[in-house]
Amino acid sequence: MADYDFDLFVIGAGSGGVRASRMSASYGARVAIAEERFLGGTCVNVGCIPKKLFSYGAHYAEDADDAAAYGWSFGQPDLHWPTLIENKNREITRLNGIYRNILESNGVTLFEARATLVDAHTLDVGGERVTAETILIAVGGKPQVPSIPGGEHAIVSDDAFYLEERPDRVIVVGGGYIAVEFASIFSGYGAETTLVYRRDLFLRGFDIDVRRHLAGQMADKGIDLVWNEVVDRIEATDDGLRATLGSGEVRAADQVMYAIGRTPNTANIGLEEAGVGLTPGGAVIVDDYFRTSVDNIYALGDIIDRYQLTPVAIGEAMKLASNLYNGTRLAMDYADIPTAVFSNPPIGTVGLTEEDARARHGDVVVYRSEFRPLRHTLTGSGERTMMKLIVDRASDRVVGCHMVGPDAGEIIQGIAIALKCGATKAQFDATVGIHPTAAEELVTMREPVAAT
Repeated sequence: MADYDFDLFVIGAGSGGVRASRMSASYGARVAIAEERFLGGTCVNVGCIPKKLFSYGAHYAEDADDAAAYGWSFGQPDLHWPTLIENKNREITRLNGIYRNILESNGVTLFEARATLVDAHTLDVGGERVTAETILIAVGGKPQVPSIPGGEHAIVSDDAFYLEERPDRVIVVGGGYIAVEFASIFSGYGAETTLVYRRDLFLRGFDIDVRRHLAGQMADKGIDLVWNEVVDRIEATDDGLRATLGSGEVRAADQVMYAIGRTPNTANIGLEEAGVGLTPGGAVIVDDYFRTSVDNIYALGDIIDRYQLTPVAIGEAMKLASNLYNGTRLAMDYADIPTAVFSNPPIGTVGLTEEDARARHGDVVVYRSEFRPLRHTLTGSGERTMMKLIVDRASDRVVGCHMVGPDAGEIIQGIAIALKCGATKAQFDATVGIHPTAAEELVTMREPVAAT
């Protein structure tokens, strides 16, 4: 066997790369990892964690208003945006340190430099040649940037976490979960917010009732939803920015944020030169065990563009490490992966949409409930929660569960376990609810929407 510097070399110290490194080292492999930007990858630095922190903060003005109904009286809310940014930065720095400690304590050699492939076993790491028997590509993705006149005046999600002040007027362009989340965040912090989407309803791929319900709730909270439109050009003025829409309408803003998708970070790292196959969109092509078209090179996480979720990348990494160095042959199970969208109100979902369930199972039974949360019986808020169950009539299995409302992500995580275990509607019905909670609605829905 050839004498390599390392058994495994990982490019990218995000959630998947770090987990693969740590687990491989625990099985006795000699492991190195390279990261040119920041430890923890997108999730820790410009994704899940700071986004959730921003989302928490975006609720406080609304909560302060609601508190009056419960006897609390506060002064006029006064936002100091730099405090948010400073505290967020401090927490991210702490998490960077934790990731560094994870690698060091597990004996993983860390290169804080750009790594590119020279050939199937050789890498250039910050100008140094390093060899490895096996190479793992886990470099994640990045936001797409607009290719329109004046696009340089727009920001993307990465930039939003470092704004020096909160913009008063924001236009968010896009219809995916990142666009929806940031529209809710900016609006919650008091910005006049517009969301522009090129189709007639956002969150394509989510259940239709979820999409419709959230659109209504966001509009009720004052977000201007502009459908079937695009931004043609952006101009800088003395008073901020001017965004010209496809219809010719001009909208003024202090920030225009694009959230139109993410692309894999596969450019200029030597993949083509090493013979690694890519999709037309730049994602790395892998088999069920994350092997690329080159036998000793693997890839996982956002770069393979299956499910761009941190827990999925971690699950893939654990299976790959075990397969490489623990004698297993495990494939990732992508069925019934739960997810949440931290909009206002948030979404939690697991399993099939109604459309997909009908296509797969044919005869399905749909249960749906919409109600005002108990807390708002005093506040007078018009916010409403929506819950939905989709059941395969033949087997009585619950094949989809969707929720829009407070704590949706927390609630659906538990329901995801039930779906993974193959729970039936009869078993949901036999479960005693916790009263008074919103979650009890999921075990008390008895009347289907319509006979199907």
